[in-house]
Amino acid sequence: MEIKSALIQKYFEGLTEQQVRQFDQLYDLYSFWNSQINVISRKDIDELYERHILHSLGIAKFCSFKAGTKILDVGTGGGFPGIPLAILFPEVEFHLVDSIGKKIKVVTEVAAALGLKNVKASHLRAEQIADKYDFVVSRAVTRLIDFYPWIKGKFIKESKNAIANGILYLKGGDLKEEIVESRLKAELYPLSAYFEEAFFETKFVVYIPQ
Repeated sequence: MEIKSALIQKYFEGLTEQQVRQFDQLYDLYSFWNSQINVISRKDIDELYERHILHSLGIAKFCSFKAGTKILDVGTGGGFPGIPLAILFPEVEFHLVDSIGKKIKVVTEVAAALGLKNVKASHLRAEQIADKYDFVVSRAVTRLIDFYPWIKGKFIKESKNAIANGILYLKGGDLKEEIVESRLKAELYPLSAYFEEAFFETKFVVYIPQ
């Protein structure tokens, strides 16, 4: 039997049996929910582990979150990057938000099926959230100049991780112009430094400390 999560295990050693089982479950869960509510492009479902799960976990290669860290995932869609990160970091709190209710339904159902106790999902716009977090994560929701005002002021001041609290944004392509336009002090970290698959050659973690 092919282990669906083999690609994840290639880059993340020492996963518990439960984590391996949870990563394995993702293919069937997303195949089922994607047939009801389209959260991943149909052609991409076969590339789920590389283009969605491993891509989401690129953040974990850049920063290994300590227990008790609070993370907000803005525009999570079907649960990326939040769900894969929540599997990897069971002692970290994740709040996944999206302005589209049916996408949050998928997140809620997937998290419940996996038994993830560290995930809260809300049908909200980021601007409506009053809580504060250590990090805000997101996956190419919009240009940084538009994204930043949504989450400005939502950060806990004291940092408990190896890097200062801030934004961890997954994005691809030539980002120089976008970063200049945003006037943010952004640092680019290529995912090709962590993953050898061709898909990651133009993908980055954009880190914006607060």
